[in-house]
Amino acid sequence: MTLNAQPVLPEDATAPVAIEDTHATTEAAHGGEHESGGLPQFEFQHWLGQIVYLIFLFAVLYFLIAKVFAPRMRRVFDEREQTINTAIATARQVQAEAAGQAEAAKAEVEAARASSRATAAAAKARVTEEANTRAAAEEAVVNARIAEAETAIGKTRDAAMANVGAIATDTAAAIVDRLTGKAPTAAEAAAAVKGAA
Repeated sequence: MTLNAQPVLPEDATAPVAIEDTHATTEAAHGGEHESGGLPQFEFQHWLGQIVYLIFLFAVLYFLIAKVFAPRMRRVFDEREQTINTAIATARQVQAEAAGQAEAAKAEVEAARASSRATAAAAKARVTEEANTRAAAEEAVVNARIAEAETAIGKTRDAAMANVGAIATDTAAAIVDRLTGKAPTAAEAAAAVKGAA
């Protein structure tokens, strides 16, 4: 149906009826044209503009990624890698220092042990020497006292033995005097005691 077609009006019809029919015919013609059009992005005449628009967007996104986002990300990755490498190097340095300090402490402990052993051995030797010296001095004193005591005992024994003869002579004379009533002479009593010994 074309837009230029004019409806045939009866001769006795009025003007308002003719206007309504013309309006209905025009709406039907326009409505049918819109319904058969479809989506404009799928129509071939719009493809060139869409392709240019997509290329422009791609170029803008590529520029932003290449010049803005990628350098920032690379900088962040580099800083992170540098921080990690610095932390690892610091940890290794601290570990090496700790190992060195542990070795130094171990050497100091061994030196202290050796020094304490030497000090203990020297103290033990000194105490033993002092004890031996003191024991020798005390033994000398004891031996001197024993010698003095033995000398005194010898003298006392000799004196006692010397007196024993006289006591025996006196005792023998007293016994003879009692038994016989006559006292012997000292020479006779001494001879009798010597004869009995």
